[in-house]
This record gives sequence, C-alpha cells and structure tokens, in this order.
Amino acid sequence: MTASRALKPADTAALFPLGGIGTGTVSLGARGDLIDWEIANQPNKGGWLPYTFFAIHARPQGGVPVTRVLEGRIPPPYTGESGLPFGKVGGLPRLADTTMHGEYPLAFVDFADPALPVGVQLEAFTPLVPLDVAASGIPAAVLRYRVTNPGTDPVAVTVVGSMSTPVGLTGVHVFGGARYEGRPTIEARAADGLTGLAFGTDLPSNHLRYGSATLVTTDQNTTITPQWAADFWQDGVQLFWDDLSDDGLLGEQPHTLESAPEQELPKVRTGSIGAFATIAAGESHDFEFILSWHSPNRPRAWFGNCGLPNTHGDQIVRNHYATRFADAWAVATHLRDNLPALEAATRDFHASLWKSTLPAEAVDAAASMIATLRSTTCFLLDDGTPEGLFAGWEGSMDTFGSCEGTCTHVWNYAQTVAHLFPALERSARRTEFGFETLPDGRMRFRNNHVFGNDPHEFHPAVDGQLGTVVRLFREWRFSGDDAFLAELWPACKRAVDFAFSYWDSNGDLVLDSQQHNTYDIEFYGENSLGGSFFYAALRAAAQMAEAVGDLETAKRYAEAAETGASRMDELLFNGEFYIQRTDDVDAHRYQYGIGCLSDQLLGQTVAHLTGLGYLLPADHVKSAARAIYRYNFRTDFSDYSSVQRTYALNDESGLILCSWPNGGRPRIPFVYSDEVWTGIEYQVATHLIYEGLVDEGLAIVRAVRNRYDGKRRSPWNEVECGNHYVRSMASWGVLLALTGAQWDARDLSLRFAPVAAAAADGVVTVPFTTATGWGTLHLDGSGASLQLLGGSLAVDTVEIDGGPLGSFRLSAPAQVAAGEVLDLVAAGQ
Repeated sequence: MTASRALKPADTAALFPLGGIGTGTVSLGARGDLIDWEIANQPNKGGWLPYTFFAIHARPQGGVPVTRVLEGRIPPPYTGESGLPFGKVGGLPRLADTTMHGEYPLAFVDFADPALPVGVQLEAFTPLVPLDVAASGIPAAVLRYRVTNPGTDPVAVTVVGSMSTPVGLTGVHVFGGARYEGRPTIEARAADGLTGLAFGTDLPSNHLRYGSATLVTTDQNTTITPQWAADFWQDGVQLFWDDLSDDGLLGEQPHTLESAPEQELPKVRTGSIGAFATIAAGESHDFEFILSWHSPNRPRAWFGNCGLPNTHGDQIVRNHYATRFADAWAVATHLRDNLPALEAATRDFHASLWKSTLPAEAVDAAASMIATLRSTTCFLLDDGTPEGLFAGWEGSMDTFGSCEGTCTHVWNYAQTVAHLFPALERSARRTEFGFETLPDGRMRFRNNHVFGNDPHEFHPAVDGQLGTVVRLFREWRFSGDDAFLAELWPACKRAVDFAFSYWDSNGDLVLDSQQHNTYDIEFYGENSLGGSFFYAALRAAAQMAEAVGDLETAKRYAEAAETGASRMDELLFNGEFYIQRTDDVDAHRYQYGIGCLSDQLLGQTVAHLTGLGYLLPADHVKSAARAIYRYNFRTDFSDYSSVQRTYALNDESGLILCSWPNGGRPRIPFVYSDEVWTGIEYQVATHLIYEGLVDEGLAIVRAVRNRYDGKRRSPWNEVECGNHYVRSMASWGVLLALTGAQWDARDLSLRFAPVAAAAADGVVTVPFTTATGWGTLHLDGSGASLQLLGGSLAVDTVEIDGGPLGSFRLSAPAQVAAGEVLDLVAAGQ
C-alpha cells in the first residue's frame, strides 16, 4: 500500500480542498480547521469565516466533562495588530495534537489530547467518481467525526459545528465582524432526514453574490442554537461556549443583548448544530455533517489579467451545478440520499490508486493534482446542454483568476481530465475548433466564446495550436466517437494546413518562422519544441483524415511528418540533444540557441501518451531525454543564480527549464528559463519513463513532491502563475507511463506494459481508465485479470506485457460490468 505523509499542526501550508468539479472549495487544514472559503466563484486564499469551527463535549460516566475545539493548537507566530482576531477565538482550548493524512480524494485528521476521554478521527471528502462529472461535481463536503471510547465506562459525547453565514461575504476584520453585500440570513431547519442550519441572503436571485449554504447533520439525536446573540462584542460565542460546556446540549440565545435595533448591529450571523450520543466502552460512533453551498451566478466575462475583452461583464451566467440543484439544502439532500453509492465509488477509486503497487511518489502526484480540476481554476457553465460548458484559467491567484481562456499551450500538458473525465476535454475541443479557429486556420489560444464576448486577437501559439490537434486525436481515440471527429475535422484540417504556410517560411517542413509559445515569447528559427509538436500533429491528423475518408490529405500529412522529422533531426540534433538553429542567438531577445531545453521533445511525450509512436529516431530521442535529466535536474539550489520567479531554492531539488552545458547562453535568455515548473517536471518524468529511464523519471517526481511537503508548500496546490496551476495535471502522464496503459476505443483494445509497478512479492496492481469504465489490473506469476470498478467495458483485445511476470491476453471479446472480473490467459495459449 502506498503510504501518505503525516502532517502536523505546524504544517500550515497543508490545505486539502473539499468540493466538486466547477463548484469551488473549502480547505481542511492539518489542525482540522476550515480555511480558504472559495465557494463564491472566485479565489479566496486565506479567506476564513468568523466563529466557524467544530467542538466536542465529552463527559465520562461519573467523571469530569471536557470541552474542546476540535482543532489542534494554533502554532506560532502569533503576530497581528490586535493579536489573534476575535473571530478565530484562539483563546478557546484546543486539542494537544493532530496528525493529518491526505490521500486525495480522502482526508483524515487524527486528534489527540490526554485530557479527552475519547479518541477522535475526522474523515473528510467530496465524492469523486471517474467518468461521472455529475457525481464528482457536487458543491459539498462530508465531515465525519468518528469518536471512540477506549475506557471502561460510557461517555456522553456531543460534537457541534458552529458556522457564520458565508453568503454575500466580502471580508472580515480583526474584531470578529464581517462585511456583506445584502443582509445575511440564518434559520434552523429539519427536513429530508437532515437537521441543521440554512444560510441565505436578502439579495435578489440575479445578484452576483446571491446564494445559500448549509451545515447539517444526518444524526437523529441533535441539539441546536439557531442563531447566536448578535452584538458588537463576544456575547454570542461566550454564551455558546458556556452552554456547551455545561451539559453538552444547546439552547436558544436571544438574538441581541443590546437595546439597539438589530439592523444596526454587525451583520455576521452565526449558529450551531450538534449531535449527541452515549458511547459504550470499546465502541465508536460516527457524527456525520454535510457542508454544502450554492453560488449560482458568476460574471459573464473572465475579468482576467491577460486582456481578453469583457464585453458582457455586467451580465451573469449560471454555474452548471445550479441547473441540478435549487439551493444548498437541495445539494445536502441529494448528497445524503445518494451517499452510500457515491461513497462506495469514491473509496473504490481511492483504493485503486493508494492501494496500487505503483511507486508512492507517482501515486501521490497523480492523485493530489486531481484537486486542480476541482479548484477555482476550473469551472462548468450552464450553456443549455445537459453536460455544461467546461472552461478554465491557467491558475488562480489569491483573489482572482490567473491567465484566462482555457489557454491551449498550458492545457497541452494536462492529462488528468482527459483520462478521468474525458467529456470535459471534448467540451473544450468543441470550443477551440468550433468557435476559436478562424477560416484561415489560425486558432486563438485563449478562448472568449464561453462567455460570448469579443475574441482575443494575438499571435497564434505554435505549441498550443498543434497540441490541440493532438488532443482532438486523443479525445477521438479515447471515445471512439466518429461523429465528434466529423463535427470538428474541417476546422482541425484548417488548423494543420495553417502551420505549413505560417510557421514554415521555406517549405522544408521544419518550422522556422516566429513561433509564439508557452513561455509567453516568440522563438525564431528551427527548434524542436514547435517541430516535435508539428510532427505529432501531422501523424494524428493523418489518422483522423483517413477516418473521415480524406485519403489524399492523410497521405500528404503522413509523408510530411516523415520528411520533416528527418530534416529537423538532421538540422537540430547535436549528437546528444536537440537545439535551436539560429545564426545569432541575441538577434532576437528571449531565445535559447544551443541550450538544452526541458521541453525540447514535448511533442514526443504527447506522441507516446497518445500511441503515435516515435516521431524521430528512437536512439536520438532517448539520448535527448537523458541529457535533459543530466543537465537540467539539480539536487541543490543553494548556489544557483536566478532573478526569475522562485519555485525551488536552498537544498531542494528540481528540474530547471533550460541549461547551457556547452556554453552559448544568450545575453537575455527566454523568459522563465531559470525557473522550475512542476508541469514540465512531470512531462519530462513521463518521457523518461517511456524511454526506459524509470529511476531518473521517478527522481524528478520525488523532488516535486518533496517540495510540496505540507511545510514548505501545500501537497494539493502546485503553483506556477497562480495556485492550482493547470500544467501540474501533467502528473497523470507519469501514471500512464508507469502502467503503459493504452485504451483505443476505435478497435476496443486495451494494452498494458507496467514498469516499476511491482510490490515486494512481485504482484502488480495498477489502475486504469477507459471512456466507459475504470478499474484495476492485477498481475502475478500465476495469471492476470481486470476488475472493473465502475461503468462498463466492451473490449475486443487486451494485451499485457508483464515483463518477468509474463504476457497475457484476452481469449475472446468480452462485455464487462462494474464489479465483474475478467480473467486473461497466457499469451501463448
């Protein structure tokens, strides 16, 4: 079993996001606290709700009761203009210690305190079910406190959640108050098998900050304070704490203790909902709570930092989840009613990863970066279709989105969405080819169509445009949907043909003209970043052209791929790796010349991932991959000089974007050249593993995850230009390379070639996904089998290259349902 890291209260960077695809999130900290309330359609790092916490009251039979906030103690520093803010109630007693284990999509916090007569563990999650966007897109979180009595006498226990209204919140201040648009509301409610607090606002339903939220329990034995006393001071929390500490039960408070009218008092409204039970010696009880939210409206514009026109920015558009749920109470009811099936599927998916025999660092990387998809970076809009319209930023700054438009050259790297929720990637391809590709074939690399706003006009991005061609091939191959291909093929063909005339000035099939790229600059002259993508796109387009019956185009593309790749190899391979061809590296600012670029064969990486094979001579490709690791991977940055952004420093390890082992560094090299980006680290690691350099690839992955250890950086938030940066979802490619999984829906074939995936006893258990079903492959010396955990799978061919464990195949075409096991036979039989 893959072990997760143990995180302590001092690991303040460890923030585990809870929430669904396109819903926003609330994060769980290593102390068991809730922070980063990002549920209102925008980032809000560090955002907190005053007086929002869980607490426990435990009274042993005949003993002294103990009341504690269900959090670890607050670590230093304790600086601030007035100490810790009132609303964080830092003076209430907390538990001596906590240990957090995050195994995305599940989080666990173990609480410990010698004064507490019971043991407590929190388990928190939002359902995550591969291929099922709806099941994985619920704006809610389950918070389950398991309380165990290790003693010899019964213990009466109450677990209480207190929460302030998050709807309409615009800020908090040191005195515990909060600023709101509109007037927040709070009410106690018992319905649909739930008891708890319903939060709302008096804002109109078409207001940007309109919404609702709930904190409810599924327990039958409940106690509640519908609303704390509202005052300028701490009356409400004082009354609550005294009430809970007295007997573990709650009562109503007067809404105000002041003679002033309520509308003149602070707007913040807080309530408490608790559940109680008497736990016998040696027994446990689960206190289950659901936190849900519903923020249906977002601006009909990006309002980003890359200059896309905000033509309709004064209008709103609805989140897709708002078409499924009327309000937050409906969300909580849906989750309660469907929780057994949703939780079982989530646990199956969790086990397929965390109980696999894959290297721990690879599982950690692949699983943890799924959080990016469910962060504020990605969203799903209501466009009148059942599926919704998928879009995303490049990342999320602390309080606003970063680099808008589902940027094609950044999304090139991401593999997670395509293999877990392929319908979302098909949505993005429809936007890119259906609306952002012009009649001449130029593709806008930042889309504004999702909001119906004026388009973004700039240079076309060579890597973004050609990579999108490969991604269309990936989505078609993975889904087998010929109608989808036929719909987008005309625009795809224009995009490919555009490359011949726009980026190849002399017609030798090696791109050499101005090439805008993911480094936000232009390369001039022949280079293998653009070139490798060109040949990958040509190979992919040749297969797509053949499928739609355009045989002449298919032949032209296939021949161009062979001729151009041979020519580029001759021009750019220096005997060890591929360089940029330029007479004067300083003639244009921001080039790399004879440097060793980590992305020099990005097109080859995506070709491996999509089954396109080698684009260039295999021995040259392997040599270049080895050189990238040799020259660009550093195990210490203490003496490293960089004036650019800093993502690795001191004794950390990481892969820089470019080096100049043979000299020739430009006077001003390309922007970001000295930086360390996790998305590029993962794509290089993926490529190294495909080339058989498994140890080197895993060394890079370990370096990333060691940097994101919860102390220095959050394990669930890899940063580049913003938090939860999309490029980090390249981590799923590492998993694909280690398993060798290739699903092709066109001929219903599934192939595996696992490496570095065996446990100590030689057994291999690895996850896999297809467009219709997902599960695990089990392989040992006696045989091989597939267990389908979700969906269904029609398969004609299964081939397993198990190395020393043998080769296996499917004996006959099969149709498999969830829960079924498909046994394979030895290849020779």
